[in-house]
This record gives sequence, structure tokens and C-alpha cells, in this order.
Amino acid sequence: MKIPFRHALTRLLALAAGTVLAGCAGTGGTGIAGPGGTSPAGESARPSQSGTDVLTYKNDRQRSAQNLSEVTLKPSNVDATHFGLLRNLQVDGKVDAQPLFTSALLVDGTPLEAVFVATEQDTVYAFDADKGTLIWRVTLLGAGERPSDNRHCSQVRPDIGITSTPVIDRAAGAHGTLYVVAMSKDRLSNYHQRLHALDLATGAELPGSPREVTATFPVRGGGTTLFDPGQYEERAALLLDRGTIYTSWTSHCDIPPYTGWILGFSEATLERTAVLNIAPNGHAGPAIWMSGGGPAADAAGNLYLLSANGDFDTTLDSGGFPRNGDYGNSVLKIQTAAGGTGPTSHTLRVLDYFTMSNEVAESATDRDLGSGGALLLPDMTDAAGSVKHLVVGAGKDTNIYVVDRDSMGKFHPDGNHIWQEVTGALPGGIWSTPAYFHGTLYYGAVGAPLKAFTVANARLSSEPQSQSPSAFPAPGTAPSISANGAADGIVWASENSNPAVLHAYDAANLGVELYNSNQAANGRDHFGTGNKFITPTIADGKVFVGTTNSVAVFGLLR
Repeated sequence: MKIPFRHALTRLLALAAGTVLAGCAGTGGTGIAGPGGTSPAGESARPSQSGTDVLTYKNDRQRSAQNLSEVTLKPSNVDATHFGLLRNLQVDGKVDAQPLFTSALLVDGTPLEAVFVATEQDTVYAFDADKGTLIWRVTLLGAGERPSDNRHCSQVRPDIGITSTPVIDRAAGAHGTLYVVAMSKDRLSNYHQRLHALDLATGAELPGSPREVTATFPVRGGGTTLFDPGQYEERAALLLDRGTIYTSWTSHCDIPPYTGWILGFSEATLERTAVLNIAPNGHAGPAIWMSGGGPAADAAGNLYLLSANGDFDTTLDSGGFPRNGDYGNSVLKIQTAAGGTGPTSHTLRVLDYFTMSNEVAESATDRDLGSGGALLLPDMTDAAGSVKHLVVGAGKDTNIYVVDRDSMGKFHPDGNHIWQEVTGALPGGIWSTPAYFHGTLYYGAVGAPLKAFTVANARLSSEPQSQSPSAFPAPGTAPSISANGAADGIVWASENSNPAVLHAYDAANLGVELYNSNQAANGRDHFGTGNKFITPTIADGKVFVGTTNSVAVFGLLR
């Protein structure tokens, strides 16, 4: 694969400084001028002696949450004696997005390790991860604007600014580009949703940035439905794949009207290039939120996500699809293809789906599947020797759904026709996203221990192989993994409490807690008030954890 000259130069300079870049190039793209580039970003961090990038939510487009290039942090040194809080990076508001990380970012000719933080005050920060000093800080508010009010909803309060996790492309622009969606309110009380492209080294807006988010979609019987920026929030993480930035939208406390928007934007120009609405005829959903999880993507560019409670058409067409195109409480496989007219340069369509047989009853009681996120498991061989391509998801109904991506099962009122269903595996329900490492799937349900389910012959164990000693309060926990290849696996989990608690467990046995931030004497490692939906970021010997007003940096103590 050809690497653009600007990125090749960055790599050479980084190598001269003794650092190897990881996860900095992808596939496809076009060398068009503007904020875009030639890499889709969001790749898994590639193993290296030093230098790891975390460019997207949970590390990769499969949303595995694993960093397999961690050579510093090990079960042997992650304890209260050797490991702890290094510093707390103060910011101006809630950190609901997962922090992102780049190694060897060239700033004024000097390669730095940088952590990027977005807040609900519509501010983005870049910090030197080693020293804790500020590299840059930018506001994404226009003149006379402020972050949005909470829209009469307590889910994100007191303000709504940047809620979703941004995405980074190391190969875009002169220094790399960070893409982020920000919500604001102007002096005339108009609401705005805008997609921004920021230079990684300076924070400057790039050409074509920002882009106002607008869209329409056809409805049954003629006419269109209009995207109303005040009625929506970008909660789900951004996805960058094949030169397109995908956004997906949720409601404020299920306050109607709202429907299920998925919008694609050109990385090169920020123009909107694709629109799909998975509930075009609905009045109250489904929305897409996944507790902060982002849509996943497979090697062919198909997108996968879990939709929330809302309309589902139990009357199916001849192909087994909902007659009116409304997909509440579903696992969706969305095909991306070239084509379209006007501002739409490629098309999105539901290629396959799974919806539970009791969808109508679950939607009526707000038991949405969409409170969890989709995770694509690696290719696995079943007991008959067939290779299976699986996606896993869980929501509020306590079940884990394992769905064959090649034949997802669709909707059948007589029962669920899917690869595997682990019934009642997650008492309390899921308001978080899972992680996968070395044949094990990790889930953190509400009010329950973090659980590890083994995978053999392409099937999950019916009971957890191990679980953490203590339970996690609402909303449960969204774990992350660090390891050196298949060795030294550690599961990291944030507890939404006051003070917040960072936990570390042996990935091979969650019953072995290596560390938690309450263990050190005199509150040495206390780092602030907990926050919901927090996913720890692990890179180059450090762990970054968001709070209500900071990002804590943990590592080996000097």
C-alpha cells in the first residue's frame, strides 16, 4: 500500500527520534486536497517495540477494545506499589468521549506523545502525555454561541457539546486530522450540529471545516423527513472507514419526534455523501446510541450497529425485511456502495438484520437492545469445521445475542433464528460495550461483576469463566484490554462512583484484581468524580480515564 509523502516524512522523522508509529495507515481513499487524506483510520494498533496509536473508540473498527502492543504494563508491575496516578489533566467540562492517543506527533519539529480530550463545553484539548503540558486548546463554538442546554433531559447535563468519541486519521492533512461532532446553540436559540476537522499538531480548523449537519430522507407515501439538529445528539462514537466519516444519532430522553439517522461525510471535503434512516416513518425511534459505542465495520466495508427501542414493522416483504423500513431493537448489517445522486455519492442500505421475536413487547417497556454496542469477533471455526463470521451484542433484556454476519436470522414471531443466544447471562442488563481478547469476551452489566465468557468452536460459554470480585454500579463498565501480543493481558475497567475507581484485572482470571485506585494509602490515586460510559484508553505504558472535569493519567511510578 502506498503511503502519502506527508505521512512517510512523519514516519521517517519519528523513526529518527527512536519511535515507531503504529496504526497510522489504512486502505483506500483518494489524495484530494482539503481536510481528507488517503487512510480510513480506525485501524487496530499494530504491535511494535514502542509507539501505539489509539485513533478510534475501542481501538479498531471491530470495536474489540484491545491494544496488543503494550510492552510496559504487565500483571507483574500493575499494583499499588509500582503503579498509580501520575497526574490529572484539568479541563472545562464533562469528558464523555473516550480520550484518543497518538505517538510521535510532530509539534514544531519535536515528536510528542499526545492525548486528545473533548468536553461537553465544545472544547478540544491536546496534552503532552508525558509531561501533562498543554499542546493546544480550541473551542468549536461560533461567535455568540454556547453549548446546547440539556433539551429537558437529564441524560447529558447541564450542557451538551461534544458527547461522542472523535476519530483520528494520521495520514490526513499536513500533520494528521481529528474529526469531531459538536452541538451548540446560537444567540437566536437555534441549535447546530457541526462536523469539524482539526489539525492534530495545532488544533486549527482545516479547509471545508466546520460542516453543518443537514439531511432529508423519503417517507412512506411520498414526502421527506427532515433532520432537526435540536432533536438529536451524537452519542455513538464516530466511525471512519474508506474515506467516509459515519455519524449516527440518538434522541434526548426519547422525547419525540425522532427517527434513526445514519449520515456519512466525505473525509476529503466534509460534504455529506450518504444518508440512511432506519425508522423513516416513525415518530419515536429507534435511535442509535449504544452507550457511547460506535458502529463497527468489517473488511468489506459493511457497517454493524444495534438500534434502540422503537418502531418495527412485523409485516415483512417478500425478502423478509420490514415492509416500511423501520428497524427497532435490531442488529443491523448496512451495506455501503458507490452510487447516488446530488449530495449523496454513495448509498447505504440494510443488507441483513436480526430482530428478537418479542421486539414489540420489549420496545413497549423500553428494553432496548441499543443500550449496548456491537463487537465483531474474529473469524472462528465451529465444531463442524466451518468458518463463522460473528457479531455479538447485548442490551437491557439480560441476553447475549451471537449473530452470524452471513445469515443474521431476520425476524420470526415464533422465536429467534440466530447462531447462539445466551439467555439471562447478564442480570441487570447492559448499558455499556464489551471487549474481546484471546478467546474471551468481557461484559460489565449494571450492578454485577465484570464477567469473562470463553469462546470455543465459535460459541460462547453459557456461564462466565471468571468474574471480578466486586460489582459495578450503574451503568456497569465498558472494559479495555492491554497486552503484549497474547501475553500479559490486563482488563481495565472504570467504576462510576465518587470517587471514581480504576480497576485492573488479570485477563486470564478476573478473580485476580491487580490494582484499583482505592488501594493506595491516603487517597493517593483518587482522581475525581466518576462519569458514566467511560472507557479507559491504554497506550505506551499509560492509562487515561475521563471524569466530570478531567482526564486522569496513570502509569508506573518513578
